Amino acid sequence: MDWQALALSLKLGLLTVALLLPPALLLGHWLAATRWPGKALVEALVVLPLVLPPTVVGFYLLAAMGPQSPVGKAWTALFGEGLVFSFQGLVVASVIVNIPFAVQPAQRAFERIGADLRAAAATCGLGPWAAFRQVELPLAAPGILTGAILAFAHTLGEFGVVLMVGGAIPGETRTLALSIYDRVQALDTAGASAMAGLLLLVSLTAVGLTFLLTRGRTGVGA
Repeated sequence: MDWQALALSLKLGLLTVALLLPPALLLGHWLAATRWPGKALVEALVVLPLVLPPTVVGFYLLAAMGPQSPVGKAWTALFGEGLVFSFQGLVVASVIVNIPFAVQPAQRAFERIGADLRAAAATCGLGPWAAFRQVELPLAAPGILTGAILAFAHTLGEFGVVLMVGGAIPGETRTLALSIYDRVQALDTAGASAMAGLLLLVSLTAVGLTFLLTRGRTGVGA
């Protein structure tokens, strides 16, 4: 077992969820509560990282964060080092590629609440922010937690984007998924099998938790 890669993957997953969840929650609520002609385009952009090949997403992220890009130049000017092939760049890429996993469950959870509950909260004297905190957020909590679990599990298993943006620098950007690939290349099937089994267990647990969280929630607000 590559414990260094496992620790780095867990750190990456936790940071990704912590950074992604607040904006994903707000974006999911906004998409659920608004109706306007351009909404379908925004929803398509949210889903885009999910349907594009990881190498394509990784290529565009590499170009967007590279040393000659405006983002890359600004990062180097501020911190004195490049963004690509670094853990910080890996975090940025991980947040972007996991947007659909966090936003969509939150959006579906807020959509199930229904306009009648929002209207009832308003008639009780609750302002939009108070209604969001006291009524909508507790009801949407299972969907939000589902998104967090899915984003965390996907981060642990992501390969293409991590390889393109971060490379495979030991202790810096080599995650568990990349370590599995390296073990296979070195014909260390026992080591690869142990790490792959761990990722399989994490994925099964994540899927099981999402089913438990979403069971019986379809009738909220109906």
